[in-house]
Order: sequence, then structure tokens, then C-alpha cells
Amino acid sequence: MVERRDLISVAHYGWRGWLAQRVTAVIMLLYTLFLGGVLVSLPQIDFDRWRALWNLTTVRYATIFFVLSALLHAWVGVRNIFMDYVKDTALRLFLHVLVIVTLGVYFIWAWQILWGM
Repeated sequence: MVERRDLISVAHYGWRGWLAQRVTAVIMLLYTLFLGGVLVSLPQIDFDRWRALWNLTTVRYATIFFVLSALLHAWVGVRNIFMDYVKDTALRLFLHVLVIVTLGVYFIWAWQILWGM
């Protein structure tokens, strides 16, 4: 039988995931609107302007914040899918580790793209 305390902790776990999904979605929307506004305000988009845009520290930090939000958003979604549909604990743990490593590699890759110019 499940104790009441266990049910409460599970409920809070779901609440954090739900909130993380909403907050990261808002962050990604704001970034998309920001970048769209910047691109629309440019009179012409050529290689030099594009490169100058990505050399701005503000754009780089905003993009890294977007990438972190997207990775967290992806993690919460995939984790919930695994928790709901993968019943074998060992397989679920393996898949969790695989996704975490993959998302970590994506973050490092994004960092190298933004600061390796």
C-alpha cells in the first residue's frame, strides 16, 4: 500500500516538471520573438551582418539561455515518457543516462558554435 507521504512527493515531482515545461516554453517563445524582431529590423541580411549579430555578447547569452531552456524542456518531456511507458527499471535508467549524456553533448556543441567563432 502506498503511504500518503509518498503520494505527496510524487505530486510535487509532477508539479515541478509541469512548471519547468511552462517556464521553458515561455523563455523559448520570448527568445524567438526577440530574434525575429532583430532579424526584421535589419535592413539587409548578408554574411557580414549575420556574423556581426552573432558576435554580440547579448545574442550569444540569450541563445545559450534558449538552448538551456530547450534542453531542460526536452529532458522533462522525455523523462515523463520514459516514466510512463518504460516499465523495466534497468532499461529506464539506461535511457535516462543516454538522454542526459546526449543533451550534455548538445549543450557543449552549442557552446562551441557560439563561442568558437
